[in-house]
Amino acid sequence: MKLRRWLRKHIIHPILFTIASLLLVSFGIGALWVATLPMPDLHSFENRKVVESTKIYDRTGTILLYDTGKDARRTEVTLAEISPDIQNAAIAIEDEDFYSNIGVEPVSFMRAIIANITSRSFEQGASTITQQVVKNSLLTRDKTIKRKIKEWVLAIKLTRTVSKQQILEVYLNETSYGGTIYGVEEASQIFFGRPAKDVTLAQAAYLAAIPQAPTYYSPYGNNRESLDNRQRLVLKRMLDLEFISPEEHESAKAETVKFLTKADSNIRAPHFVMYVMEYLTKKYGEERVTSGGLRVITTLDYDMQQKAEEVTDRFAPTLASNFEANNVAMVAIDPKTGDILSMVGSRDYFDQDNEGNFNVTLAKRQPGSTFKPFVYATLFQKGYTTETVLFDVKTEFSSRCTVDGKPKNPSDDPAKTCYSPNDYDGQFPGPMTVRRALAQSRNVPAVKALYLAGIKDSIDTAERMGITSLTEPDRYGLTLVLGGGEVSLLELTGAYGVFANDGIRNPNRSVLEVNDGNSNILEKAEARPIQAIAPEVARQISDILSDDVHRINSLRPIAESIERQVAIKTGTTNDFRDVWTVGYTSGLVVGAWAGKNDNTPMKQSAAAGLIISPIWGAFMSQTARNFPGEPFKEPLPLPQDTKPVMHGVWQGGQSYWIDTVSGKVATEHTPTETRKEVVFNNVHTILHWVDPADPLGPIPTNPAQDSQYENWEHGVRRWFENWKRSNPEFVEVSNISIPTATDDVHLPGNGPSPSIILPQASTTKATSLLPVQIRITGTSPALKTEVHLNGRYVLTADKSPLSFSFVPADAGGVAGLNTLSVTVYDTAYNKGQATTELILE
Repeated sequence: MKLRRWLRKHIIHPILFTIASLLLVSFGIGALWVATLPMPDLHSFENRKVVESTKIYDRTGTILLYDTGKDARRTEVTLAEISPDIQNAAIAIEDEDFYSNIGVEPVSFMRAIIANITSRSFEQGASTITQQVVKNSLLTRDKTIKRKIKEWVLAIKLTRTVSKQQILEVYLNETSYGGTIYGVEEASQIFFGRPAKDVTLAQAAYLAAIPQAPTYYSPYGNNRESLDNRQRLVLKRMLDLEFISPEEHESAKAETVKFLTKADSNIRAPHFVMYVMEYLTKKYGEERVTSGGLRVITTLDYDMQQKAEEVTDRFAPTLASNFEANNVAMVAIDPKTGDILSMVGSRDYFDQDNEGNFNVTLAKRQPGSTFKPFVYATLFQKGYTTETVLFDVKTEFSSRCTVDGKPKNPSDDPAKTCYSPNDYDGQFPGPMTVRRALAQSRNVPAVKALYLAGIKDSIDTAERMGITSLTEPDRYGLTLVLGGGEVSLLELTGAYGVFANDGIRNPNRSVLEVNDGNSNILEKAEARPIQAIAPEVARQISDILSDDVHRINSLRPIAESIERQVAIKTGTTNDFRDVWTVGYTSGLVVGAWAGKNDNTPMKQSAAAGLIISPIWGAFMSQTARNFPGEPFKEPLPLPQDTKPVMHGVWQGGQSYWIDTVSGKVATEHTPTETRKEVVFNNVHTILHWVDPADPLGPIPTNPAQDSQYENWEHGVRRWFENWKRSNPEFVEVSNISIPTATDDVHLPGNGPSPSIILPQASTTKATSLLPVQIRITGTSPALKTEVHLNGRYVLTADKSPLSFSFVPADAGGVAGLNTLSVTVYDTAYNKGQATTELILE
């Protein structure tokens, strides 16, 4: 006890006294400092700050797309003319102690101080309704501790100076509801066609829900579900505060509130503008975007946007009448920069009956076969080639079903348990290369490709290329390759831009520059290229999707109309809810979609190639010519040292190479021209020859261990037995034996030995015809001679390989001393080389 008294007297009490003294001194200094701050005139709301509108322009900076303050609409009314439900809803969600607090909430006040000091951002405010009135009416927008303290002090003073009713009246008349709409009366008239005094409880809750983030919660934007959730939160708060009864709460929740059609003639490219507004609001805050005087230069090409709108307007009525597709969307992107050049989110933004304000380019939909290139790209990254053979045969893929497609558990529903996809033509043509399978969008080979590539790895590829929405791999399963996951048209189109841009991804962007209105640049777009996939993989995909030989017939006239090398892929969901076309040239990528906003099926009479591709083609043919028309870079030649199944051979998976001259096994000296592959006829599924975990490794010793082997093999053998009836000469072998005798024609020293007789090492005119004469010794006659000058190819002489002529200047850069090289091939394709020097002038 004595120790405790001693501690209290000598340690604890002095410490407490010191802390109290410091606090008193701090508060005294703070009070003096606050007293010295210049304060606005509290008694005059006429001195309200000037709202400076934000202006959004196209990429040229000359065409105004939207002005947040142009023709601002505001109708002031008294509090008596505002429904009590609106008043209570605003108080419930914004400031439940409005009528009892002193203008600020002390607990929130202290929490905000601590948060501001800790973060040094001074952005925490815990604003009451009174603080919001002060902030919106009397203060600047700078986020400093001075301004924040002024706000708190003025809120307390305002509470003492005017009534709560006056403060609430100002708040409800000044609040922004997005764009040019200010005040609850104007919002009520525009949203519901009725004055603020006559709204329903459900409508009042919406009016209270919007002001927290007018752009995000706009009923005309893409976040209606979030707005609905916040409206329900308002109603719940009103119930908790006993502003409404449980019966009123339930009745308001059950009410379907319909917003009137938005009619705003002062906006161009509205879906794009709203997309930009949402981006800006997230980055700079609602207040600064709506009234901060920003000048925004976007990526939009307004000329291209007008063409996109014209094309969709022209085709949309036909799509609606012929296919019951009441909506269309389209987006164009520059793959070299990621710039969004045009965006049409629906056929008519102002058609509220058809939810025209909904931006379908941002909606998550199943992409159908447009997802297949990402799977095949993953396949190529693992070492498979464009000529890898996959069997397009009837195949059951579910391990819960037998090879014939019957559930192993008799009580299971086959439609839900088994998975054996068909194709649009109902045919199963048998073995085909990956090139043909992708170009013609065959389903069974695509599912097999996904299994070989791996679901997770395929999603990883898509994510690296810009698709971020595929977060549930276990739910998709093997249906992913046929569009089992959901993606947005904007992300899908941007991802295809990676194929167009040699594997380099430039993330989608909509803003080039943001200026604060005083020539201070807040943001300037910078290139952020990422090598998402290997260049060779991108070239292989582009090579297939632009292949005129294998291209689907319905796409050939569309491709021809573009007058550029163009890659195209279409997609249709199985239930005809969505049809897609995405395609690109080297300088422009465009994605188009058609369907219904309510996600119900269209008329099941045509595929994407007939529904949406003509719209895509009409737009692309008008715009692609304005971009450079470079052809796609060609992929490397197909390697021949792979397994037969990797380079187009389906008859068997084991082979050896012979020399066609000697008829013996080829060696490293056997030239390419005389090499021929001999395959042992032994037909099996690719899983017989390739281990998916190590596709370039040895042939599996026990391929039947693979969980898909039995099902795939069953489909292949069933097809093969039918095929053999028409091809009885085909004989399978059971004993594989490779001959031991090797090529003895193509050996070192067996080739021709050439020497150059003419020209001799003397000065010669580069512009004159230069005769060349060669003498050879060897066992076989000369077949052809290849000529190089300074390492550059000049010609091949095959009619007269020992005597020919050429003009040196045609090779370019030949003045002075030069090296002439000749490579002579004999009739057995052995070769020999000779060089000489000559001076050219």
